Amino acid sequence: MSGPLSGLTVIELAGLGPAPFCGMILADLGAEVTRVDRLRPRGAGAGQEKDFLGRGRRSIMVDLKNPEGPGLVRELAASADVLLEGFRPGVMERLGLGPEELLAAVPTLIYGRMTGWGQSGPLAQAAGHDINYIAVAGALEPVGRAGGPPVPPLALVGDFGGGGMLLAMGVCAALVERSVSGKGQVVDAASVDGASLLMTVVHSFRADGSWSDERGTNLFDSGAPFYDVYQAADGTFVSVGAIEPKFYDELIDALGLDRDEMYPQHDRAQWPARKERIAQAIKTRTRAEWAELMTGRDACFAPVLAPGEAPAHPHNRARGSFVEVGGDLQPTPAPRFSRTPAAVPSPAPRPGEHTDVVLRSCGIPAHRVESLREAGVVA
Repeated sequence: MSGPLSGLTVIELAGLGPAPFCGMILADLGAEVTRVDRLRPRGAGAGQEKDFLGRGRRSIMVDLKNPEGPGLVRELAASADVLLEGFRPGVMERLGLGPEELLAAVPTLIYGRMTGWGQSGPLAQAAGHDINYIAVAGALEPVGRAGGPPVPPLALVGDFGGGGMLLAMGVCAALVERSVSGKGQVVDAASVDGASLLMTVVHSFRADGSWSDERGTNLFDSGAPFYDVYQAADGTFVSVGAIEPKFYDELIDALGLDRDEMYPQHDRAQWPARKERIAQAIKTRTRAEWAELMTGRDACFAPVLAPGEAPAHPHNRARGSFVEVGGDLQPTPAPRFSRTPAAVPSPAPRPGEHTDVVLRSCGIPAHRVESLREAGVVA
């Protein structure tokens, strides 16, 4: 094992989206993560064929509806540092796996909970997805162009950035605190909370009067001509983010625009007209031609690449930003560490692939493993 979390043991109750992303981050950084998969009926498929979020794990398949299933998970948790779960509030408690019970048995356990709405509040039991969480957090309404509707920013703001990544940070923070107190605790991560936190800078701008609540009219929401995407001659797109005056100067020079028409930079009344001038200029060359012309210039310019194009970009290749895992290119573990670098992840396991290995590593004898299998508790 390698990575800064080498030696850390994590039990992850299988789920969707943000909780597996948290487990992936911890596994990427060296933790030994064992995923508890739901028991599948005979003849059922093996699950998602290309499960990149599931990389770096071991998998044990347990029937949590079997009376012995929750007890087996308690045995696994007894020797773990962290437990992760992403069920609706109350589900783990009904299984007898709630934090009160597990922390009583394992006082040093870090119990990570991932939900959309949080463990409390009037929406705690409501169904929802990323788009709903960021809507209530105030993070969806500002995203989009002037005169148009809000645009869902994939599931990055709620599920992954505000959810799984923040849960991973919370788990690591709790581990640091445990090293002082010797005590575990519950980490309650909610996508709605995380999305709200990610909006802090917008709330700051609103407070000082520099942010308009009219969508698509602000500095970095596509309102400013120097912070937007533009279509090139070949139908692809480029991005510019020349906020600072010296970068704006470089951009105007590179585009060959009349400086008298493009200044002062922050005259908002002129932004629509200047945006049109920049659009016309960029349409005179292809994306590749602009990329070559902008090389070496501090104009805050970059080509807009599709996901399939990103691994081939020279900068990403030079940094090794993508790595082959099981024959597929995937994003490389991040961030990077000087003394304890992360290893190349292993592919996602088949559900139940490591059932015997996991149980035996917990000290469960072979005859009991066979008994659990015959009883349908594990597979």
